[in-house]
Amino acid sequence: MVMLIELSIAMFGGLLMSRLAKKLNLPAVTAYLVAGVLLGPFCLGLLGVRGLGFTTMEEVKTLDLISQVALGFIAFTIGNEFRLDQLKHMGKQAITVGILQAVFTTVLVDLGLVALHFIKPSLISVSSAITLGAIASATAPAATLMVVRQYKAKGPLTKLLLLVVAIDDAVGLVLFSASFGVAQALEAGAMDITSILLEPVIEIVLSLLLGGVAGWLLHRIEKYFHSRSKRLTLSIACVFLTAGLSMAEFEVGGVKIGFSLLLVCMMAGTVFCNICDFSQELMGRLDDWTAPVFVLFFVLSGAELDLGILSNPLVLLVGVVYIVLRSAGKYFGAYSSCAMTHCNKEITKYIGITLLPQAGVALGMALTAQQLSDGSVVRNVVLFSVLVYELVGPALTKRALTAAGEIQSEGRTTARRRNTPAELFHLGHHKPEDGPKS
Repeated sequence: MVMLIELSIAMFGGLLMSRLAKKLNLPAVTAYLVAGVLLGPFCLGLLGVRGLGFTTMEEVKTLDLISQVALGFIAFTIGNEFRLDQLKHMGKQAITVGILQAVFTTVLVDLGLVALHFIKPSLISVSSAITLGAIASATAPAATLMVVRQYKAKGPLTKLLLLVVAIDDAVGLVLFSASFGVAQALEAGAMDITSILLEPVIEIVLSLLLGGVAGWLLHRIEKYFHSRSKRLTLSIACVFLTAGLSMAEFEVGGVKIGFSLLLVCMMAGTVFCNICDFSQELMGRLDDWTAPVFVLFFVLSGAELDLGILSNPLVLLVGVVYIVLRSAGKYFGAYSSCAMTHCNKEITKYIGITLLPQAGVALGMALTAQQLSDGSVVRNVVLFSVLVYELVGPALTKRALTAAGEIQSEGRTTARRRNTPAELFHLGHHKPEDGPKS
């Protein structure tokens, strides 16, 4: 009973806060995060009244399943952007920008934090420094997608951005696995090539295979149903299944085998949308169904932000250095890679700003990094950076897309018929096909 009350309060709080955010010209995702902070253990939760807010972090963690499901739907939706016609036009640019900006950011943060270690060794170890460098490569596809959906952004920058944030997760996974393996080797005094090179490659390959099979099976099964509602139900069941399977972990011959939830669900969406002739209409209906889940996801993400770290000056110092270096890495890495691939001036100028948000993927990496001797430093720095990036990142993304001319004025947006994200991103490239009516 209490859990249902908490969930309803979370949704009410997020929606009410979004009204205030609209008056302040801020994205709704920022409002949801702020609502989560206010309802979390460090604000209303301090009153100790269950149902009014989340009284403990453990209470918030019990709702992790909702966050995992939401991430699954977000990744499945982003997979819709990897249509073959899109990749023919922007595939080379997306891959180049996605890889180079992530690597550039990692190297820059590595150099800066390692230098900080030699200046003051008590602040951070070398192993934690290089681990944070890899975590810096990760972005927040959920926050980016929500801004694009809310303001119905469309144009070359938006299209490239959604491809890059998806590629970025795969690149970040490889960088983190390799850096964390080196960090563990530095602490143990022995280098394990298997954990550094083999495990991340296996995880990516298996994730893509599992997602591909799931997307193909979804298409085959949906051929036997002609009702829109039944096809929608099948799509939801497919995301639930792929998200659940991606959480499995096992060990074979001493090698740890696991999956990336984002990569699995993204690949499922990619395969399904490329082989199914009615996928656009179905993706639009799926977007409408998942709207309340996304509200809960961001409110819970806000409630998870640990405000207690703000009282630690050492964490704040390392955190500020991390944020400055990561922001510079994302901006200049994206700028130079866009110039290298001859992107237009709007993309080159603004895409780096849109890559600043950071959230769930980075938090997951930080959780793994706690195994290091000073892993708590990594966790607290990432928590601090996520607090900053999630509150200001979506607003910066909106400003960048607006400056690039890909977000219309409020009056023009509301005057038009409401387009679904699938229609919006592919307007002019696909003719929407309605599936058979129920």
